[in-house]
Amino acid sequence: MNTTAIRKLPQEASILMVLVGIAALFEILGWIFIGQSFLANSKRLVIIVLQVSIIGIIAVGVTQVIITSGIDLSGGSVAALSAMVAASFAQASGGFSIFYPGIVDLPVIVPLLAGIGVGLLAGSINGAITAYTGVPPFIPTLGMLVAARGLAVLYAEGQPIFGLTEQYTAIGQGINPVLIFLGVALLFHVLLKHTVYGRRTYAIGSNEEAARIVGIKVNRHKVLVYAIAGGLAGLAGIVMSARATMGQPGMGFMYELDAISAAVIGGTSLFGGKGKISGTVIGVFILGVITSGFTFLRIDFYYQEIAKGMIIVAAVIADQRRQARKA
Repeated sequence: MNTTAIRKLPQEASILMVLVGIAALFEILGWIFIGQSFLANSKRLVIIVLQVSIIGIIAVGVTQVIITSGIDLSGGSVAALSAMVAASFAQASGGFSIFYPGIVDLPVIVPLLAGIGVGLLAGSINGAITAYTGVPPFIPTLGMLVAARGLAVLYAEGQPIFGLTEQYTAIGQGINPVLIFLGVALLFHVLLKHTVYGRRTYAIGSNEEAARIVGIKVNRHKVLVYAIAGGLAGLAGIVMSARATMGQPGMGFMYELDAISAAVIGGTSLFGGKGKISGTVIGVFILGVITSGFTFLRIDFYYQEIAKGMIIVAAVIADQRRQARKA
């Protein structure tokens, strides 16, 4: 009876149990090796949530791409380029090194639209190449990863952009990044679960040819999904630059891999057709707890990356076995 009940638990419950288990492990190790509590420190928990919010915004877009049986490797670089462009339109008067002399103190909506627009454009390019050329999505998004990072450096000749308006920097201060992340996650959770957009996204990932037969315009929908992922990367870049109070071309390095990791750990299948935003949110927090826990135990950064890699491999193996059992 108990075994049957456990099997009927939703996948998110299992992932949540993993999160609780990892946090409990760090709590025990903290008392053994440091003599301190990992969970009782409220400041640490706040930092964890703030750190994962930007990656989480990218991960929400990446999850949708993976559900269509695609991949997007460009999120971190697109976020950096968007951060630079948005920051250049968010400078206040009276500062130094004005990027666009005479264009200062603009309403905050201008840099917002500029940053998200850059992301939408980059995502649309990824989607169009993937959908209309038949090239595996790994190739165009890898190319965008390199190109967007290069453009971020070229845009301001490798220099950071300072002197941003208070209205703009307020976006990244306090709890605002968390609220933006959770708001984005809730929006796309609803869209995937309760709308035609979501049904088409899952249908394409489950069986693309069958989706064509029933009348879904697969190519057009793929472009839309990749554009949304790019737009969310642009939003992440805005939040990132607002929090740092500057645009810097090195921002978001490797964020795309963390976003993919969060989606996979959260139960999104790399085979397509399966995944939930709620699972991705939990996956994001798992990554955050791991990073914070290793830092808390004063373990070198490289071991953090090794641990993340092992968890990702384990998640993919588990997904493969689930697919084999279904088959």
